Amino acid sequence: MPELPEVETVRRALSAPLEGKRLTNWTIREPRLRWPVALPDALRGSNLTSLERMAKYLVFRFDGSQFLIAHLGMSGSFRLLEHPPPSAKHDHLDLVFEDLTLRYNDPRRFGSLHYHTGHLKAHFLLQLLSIDAIEDALDGDYLYSRARGRKVCVKDFLMNGQVLAGVGNIYASEALFAAGIRPTTKAGRISKARYGVLAEAVRQTLKNAVEQGGTTLRDFSSTDGKPGYFTQSLQVYGREGEPCVQCGAQIRRLARGRSTFYCSQCQN
Repeated sequence: MPELPEVETVRRALSAPLEGKRLTNWTIREPRLRWPVALPDALRGSNLTSLERMAKYLVFRFDGSQFLIAHLGMSGSFRLLEHPPPSAKHDHLDLVFEDLTLRYNDPRRFGSLHYHTGHLKAHFLLQLLSIDAIEDALDGDYLYSRARGRKVCVKDFLMNGQVLAGVGNIYASEALFAAGIRPTTKAGRISKARYGVLAEAVRQTLKNAVEQGGTTLRDFSSTDGKPGYFTQSLQVYGREGEPCVQCGAQIRRLARGRSTFYCSQCQN
């Protein structure tokens, strides 16, 4: 599933060509995504004032306090088309702007597109989201205060959107390796000083991934169809049995739910 860097990569690719353009029409070929898709006539003719990101969601902000909130799910992708060809299999939706068509393809149909008016944070997908994981507001004091008394492991703590918005499985593993913290450590047992190191590791890991275009996932590609490139820099994720880049010990994998990768020597 695309994480924060992948969604930010898509946002950057789409914002320049689409912002300021008028939405003239749309075609919904398959409304049955994760939730049913329905767009009202009131949206037609509205100008896209900005394209934003909230955690792993793309937010299309139109005039009149109208929004489209999109999630790419497991396999969703957007394509910008000047001269759109006939729709292919899994091309479920076209948003037609003045001179460009934004086409959404999603083989697994786990993605979503919601129309919303009014206060953005009132939407049920966004109302519980906490601070963005790439913002400067993330620091050791914040993580330490939110972790007090928590018995959940620190990796799950990082992935809780009500604590920190935008961190998924891949980058949680990578940030914990960078901070030298074992993923199974109880969140409430980590010191404020170590949370300071972890906060910086989270921000830096995500920023590096954004600059490199996100992680190459089986189902993820950017708007030009090219995969991301952050796999070249992954230190632990997906490297079970390979030598640690720091100490040479074998990278281990825990298979409880989503796979967790770590170095038993460097992370404690």
